[in-house]
Amino acid sequence: MKRYRGPLSMAAVLALSACGVTGPANKVAADAPQQWQAPLPHNGSTAELANWWQGQSDPLLVQLIEAAQAASPTVASAQARFAAATAERTAAGAALAPSLTGVLSSTRMSQQSASAPMNTTTQLLAQAQWEIDLFGGGRARRKAAIARHEGAQAGWHEARVSVAAETANQYYSLRACEKLLDTARRDAASRAHTARLTDITAKAGFQSPSANALARASAADGNNRAVAQRAACDSDMKVLVALTAIAEPDLRARLASNAPDAALSPAAGIAIDSLPAQILAQRPDVYSAERELAAASYDVASARADRWPRLGLSGSVGRGRLHTQGEDITANVWTLGPLQMTLPIIDWGLRRANVDASRARYDAAVSAYQASVRQAVAEVEQALVALQSTQEREQDAQTALDGYRTFFDATEERYKNGLASLLELEDARRTRLAAENTVVNLQRERSAAWIALYRAAGGGWTAPAAQ
Repeated sequence: MKRYRGPLSMAAVLALSACGVTGPANKVAADAPQQWQAPLPHNGSTAELANWWQGQSDPLLVQLIEAAQAASPTVASAQARFAAATAERTAAGAALAPSLTGVLSSTRMSQQSASAPMNTTTQLLAQAQWEIDLFGGGRARRKAAIARHEGAQAGWHEARVSVAAETANQYYSLRACEKLLDTARRDAASRAHTARLTDITAKAGFQSPSANALARASAADGNNRAVAQRAACDSDMKVLVALTAIAEPDLRARLASNAPDAALSPAAGIAIDSLPAQILAQRPDVYSAERELAAASYDVASARADRWPRLGLSGSVGRGRLHTQGEDITANVWTLGPLQMTLPIIDWGLRRANVDASRARYDAAVSAYQASVRQAVAEVEQALVALQSTQEREQDAQTALDGYRTFFDATEERYKNGLASLLELEDARRTRLAAENTVVNLQRERSAAWIALYRAAGGGWTAPAAQ
């Protein structure tokens, strides 16, 4: 019976190790709504979001996004976090396996008796150690590391999507600013022409000095608007330079060569799934929050396992040499054991406090995950509302612009023939200018809504298969 005691003890140990403690829950319901409350966009493309920028027929935009992602400190930080999570996952997995260490030792000893000879013992050993994961604490730590690794990978994609959206927004903002600048310059030139004509007629006695003063004031106001708009475009240019790390002369040259084909909003739209849960599954930030929740649950399991006994086994094998009285004795040496179990008895509440702290972090992860779901739903809904609004206003804005342009042209002809006052002309000019700016700003607003929807839909990220 004694010779079976060792194998039976080991079998019992392995059986216990299969029954580890567990955390609260590594899955929590997302509580996503059943349907969107905002209308879905029309004419949406079903193209893959990951290649959405390539479908905009604007190669310069693609170049700028790639340059911004390469230069972004946000992407670099996310990549560093992913690399750290990869290393931590490897370390957590390695901690479950036995370790093997090479040991070279030399010991010189003498006995209490003065007549006893000195001896030197030298050993070269391969020493193995293994902490048997009785209650699953090590496995829980490994699962937590895997979950955080997956979350870090999703966070890296989220950073790339964020930089792409920011760069595209800045690009379309600059293009809209250039369009507004062109409108302001044409308006300033028109006001200057009117001022010259008014000055000539005032000197001939056909216009009053007050009308001449009004024309000069209008010309100055138009030039002031153009200068202010040019400064705004220069400021947008500086921001784009900082985002892409492209030298400003080079960037200006690229923008100038691409100007005739540049659009103020994306050419291709996005088709949104009618089920909110499907869109949430494409969000890397939601997935990252869910993975952090799972990791926090495994952390609780690990903390609970630390309150139970720990079992370790060690052993070694190697070659030893004993040198005494001028003679060498060489032999193979090996040890098995000790098989050691440690049990916490008094720790003054340390391990219990660790469990409570990990449980509190789990509760915080639950709240963060649920908040990320609500935020994701809100971002999609807001983008859909903005798209619907711009679509409904687009035709009215263009109709208003066409009408105000026709009215201004007619008023200008009447003014040249002396049939309209300068006040009428300036009033028609202001309404036309406001209508032109409204159309440009509406296109800019629409591009911002499409980009917001691209970002809210996850930017083409796909969650890995369920673990």
